[in-house]
Amino acid sequence: MTTLLSASRLTKQFTGLLAVNEVDVEVSAGSVHGIIGPNGAGKTTLFNLISGLLPLTSGTLTLDGRDVTSAPPYQRTRLGVARTFQNIRMFSDMTVVENVMTGMHTRLKSSGVASLLRLPGFRREERAARDKAMELLAFVSLADKARVRSGDLSYGDQRRLEIARALAGDPRLLLLDEPAAGMNPTETRDLGTLLRQVAKRDITLLLVEHNMGFVMDLCDRITVLNFGRKIAEGGPREVRDNPAVIEAYLGTKVAARLAKAHGA
Repeated sequence: MTTLLSASRLTKQFTGLLAVNEVDVEVSAGSVHGIIGPNGAGKTTLFNLISGLLPLTSGTLTLDGRDVTSAPPYQRTRLGVARTFQNIRMFSDMTVVENVMTGMHTRLKSSGVASLLRLPGFRREERAARDKAMELLAFVSLADKARVRSGDLSYGDQRRLEIARALAGDPRLLLLDEPAAGMNPTETRDLGTLLRQVAKRDITLLLVEHNMGFVMDLCDRITVLNFGRKIAEGGPREVRDNPAVIEAYLGTKVAARLAKAHGA
């Protein structure tokens, strides 16, 4: 498969803390790739380095062969990177459809003057944006709530709205920061179904997630971090059975007992 995102020796040093230590990750185009690890493993920091919210201490990052190591977030967005956040971020007093339309701002062409004067070109573009937003809301099963105040949505629907808004920018790579956090089992199952449908739209998914069952069921490939280093990578079954991963999550003694039992 073609590599869409390549991270080479990504490192982030905070004062007194090496949060990410020379991590390599390659994400294949069209895949669903997960990043997992115990609390404090460096997952969110790595995610923020990839999305551009944090500058690298060292390392290189390429998107579809293009060096984006020093590119700010808005440039990465224009190149096809979108993301959601662990803590939902939306304009609570805007309607659901208006929130989705805000995700298109990097693709719109009308100037501020055209917007202010509501010139014909701007009105045509606004209608097209609204139509596209409604299509995306139908895709995430929120079309019937298009005119509802976003802050009045249920938690699960707010997660769906975040995904619709991210899709509004026509991404090639969608970064999902703990998308299943706070969801009940039914919401989590429905989210997995939705993300599989997103992947079918030729969108590559990269997610950080704590829900191991969700990750193992959804992802094609998984990268495991611990104390800022990559300790394992592979398919779900390969990662699940990796002794280093078991030790990182369960501790040395439990891992040894499991290994002994497996050997027996």
